[in-house]
Amino acid sequence: MPIEKPSFPELLQLRERALSRWDNEGGASRQGPQESAIGGHGEPAAPRLSNAELVQLRVRVIALENLVIALLAEGPDRQIAVAREMAAYISPRPGCTHHPLTIHAASHMIDLIERAGCFRTEDAEEEADRDG
Repeated sequence: MPIEKPSFPELLQLRERALSRWDNEGGASRQGPQESAIGGHGEPAAPRLSNAELVQLRVRVIALENLVIALLAEGPDRQIAVAREMAAYISPRPGCTHHPLTIHAASHMIDLIERAGCFRTEDAEEEADRDG
């Protein structure tokens, strides 16, 4: 059974919902922000991670960052523009202050995009020109 692609207005709505999750770090679901399962109101905090678990998480993050760089390097210009828009969208709600970790995440996103630019090939740029 083929998967139906969302219409353009649905895609815009999904994108807006994904971007709005930056405000509260609420999750990554199509149904909207998710309630925190760890350390929420009245819930026990997560157990501390061991050093080995932290090392494994670091390795996985490095692998994922490199994968994102590779995908952006071969992706169309529009994909890179959307990634930049998402990084620029990160801002506090009116009356709130910037959260340092969120601001750091935005600058890290821009860094990943710029690093991907170093690996863009002529084929990716030509394909982006054809698609655009």
